[in-house]
Amino acid sequence: MAMIDGQGTGARGNDARGIMISAPSSGTGKTTVMLGLLRALSDDGMRVQAFKSGPDYIDPAFHRAASGRASFNLDTWAMGDGLLGAIAGQAAGAEICIAEGSMGLYDGVATRGQSGFGSSAETAALMGWPVVLVVDVSGQAQSAAAAALGFRMYNPDLPFAGVILNRVASPRHERLTRLGMEKVGLTVLGALPRRGDLTLPERHLGLIQAVEHPYLDAAIAGYADFLRAHVDLEAIKAAARGKAAGKGGALPKPPAQRIALAQDAAFSFTYPHLVEGWHAAGAEVLPFSPLADEAPDSSADLVWLPGGYPELHAGRLAAAQTFADGLREHARTRPVHGECGGYMTLGQALIDKQGQRHAMVGLLGLVTSYETRKLHLGYRQARLHSALPGHAPGARLRGHEFHYSTILEQPDAPLASVGDADGNPVAETGSCRGHVSGTFFHLITADEGA
Repeated sequence: MAMIDGQGTGARGNDARGIMISAPSSGTGKTTVMLGLLRALSDDGMRVQAFKSGPDYIDPAFHRAASGRASFNLDTWAMGDGLLGAIAGQAAGAEICIAEGSMGLYDGVATRGQSGFGSSAETAALMGWPVVLVVDVSGQAQSAAAAALGFRMYNPDLPFAGVILNRVASPRHERLTRLGMEKVGLTVLGALPRRGDLTLPERHLGLIQAVEHPYLDAAIAGYADFLRAHVDLEAIKAAARGKAAGKGGALPKPPAQRIALAQDAAFSFTYPHLVEGWHAAGAEVLPFSPLADEAPDSSADLVWLPGGYPELHAGRLAAAQTFADGLREHARTRPVHGECGGYMTLGQALIDKQGQRHAMVGLLGLVTSYETRKLHLGYRQARLHSALPGHAPGARLRGHEFHYSTILEQPDAPLASVGDADGNPVAETGSCRGHVSGTFFHLITADEGA
C-alpha cells in the first residue's frame, strides 16, 4: 500500500483519504488550485481521484484532463446514502482524493434533500475530508484571518486542514496576512501571488468546455508549476484523511442495453456517474456527433441527447440532415430523450441570440429562444406523468437545471410535475410525444426507496 508521510493512504473500499478544496465564495481561485494540485500530484506518480461537490457537469471534464482519471459528483441534496457510497467507491485504487467544492463552503439549499442540503461542508464531513480554504486576500491583510476563522468556527466539528492565500500582492502583504492567520491558529498551506494569466475562459454557464480549450494541457501544467512554487504539497498530502461514506450501493442502472449518446461541443453535459453506471452494468454506449452530421447507430435501443450549447451551433444543427433523418427514423419505434440543450434540439425551433430562428428536429413542438437571456438555475425534483427511459410513470427523480433560454411554445403533454429544491412548481415540466421525451433538468438520480 502506498504511503503518505508514513501513513497508509490507499483507497479501501469507499474510505479513501482526501481533502476538500473550498472557499468562502465563488470566484476566489479554487479551480486554479484544484487543477494545479491534481496535475502536480499526478506528475509525482500518485494515483489521484477527483470529485466535485454539487451539481456541476463542466468541472469534472477539467478534472479528468488534469488527473487522467474520471471525476465524479457527490451531491448530498440529490443523492441518498446508497448512491453516495457507490460513487465514493470509484476512488478504489487511488492514493488520495481531491474534491472541489461549489460556491461557498457552507452554501446549500433551504430544504433538506435525500441526505442533506447540498453544501460542500456536508460532503467534506460525510467523507471525512479536511477542508483547504482558498482565501482571496485582495484588499485586506490581517482582516482575512477574521473571515477565515469564521469559516473554521461556523462548524467546529468540520475537519479543517488550513488555508491557501490567493492573489497576494507583495511579500509584505503575504507577511501581514500570515501574521493574522498565525494569531488565530490557522495553518497557511501556501500563498499564491496575484497573476492575471491564470483565468480559464468562461461563457454563460461558467467555464468553457474542456474539449474546446486549445491550450488546456499547457494551462494545467502551468497551474501545477505555480502550485509547486508557492504551496506546501507535502503538508497538503499529510493533511489528507477519510472515512467510510454511506452504506454503499450501486450506480444508476442503464435505461437500455445499447445507448446512442450524442457527444461533441454542442452535447457534452452528462454526469459521469450515470455513464459509468451504464458501462458497469454491461450496457454499450455508442457515441455520435450531431455537429458532424452523424446519425445515431441504427442498432441502438435508445438515443440520448445530453445538454450542452446547441444555441451556439444552431445553424450547423439545422443543416445536419443526416443526423435529423436518423433521429426521426429511430423515434418511429424506439425511445429518444433529450436534456436541456438536447431537449431544445428535439423541438420545433431554436431562436439564437441574434433573433434568428433555426429549425430543429421537430420531434417535439418545443420552441425556445436565447435572444433575451433569463437565468433558470437550481435543483429540480420531478414526479413523472409518463415514462422516461429507465423510469416508469410515478417515479420521483432529482436533477439540476442551468440555462438561459426561454420557452416560447411547449404544446406537447407535460412529462412531469417539476419543482425546485423547496418543492415550488416550475414551468419547465418537460414534455413528451410518442417515443420522444425531453426535460430542461439534467437527471442526477431517482429517489432511493421511492
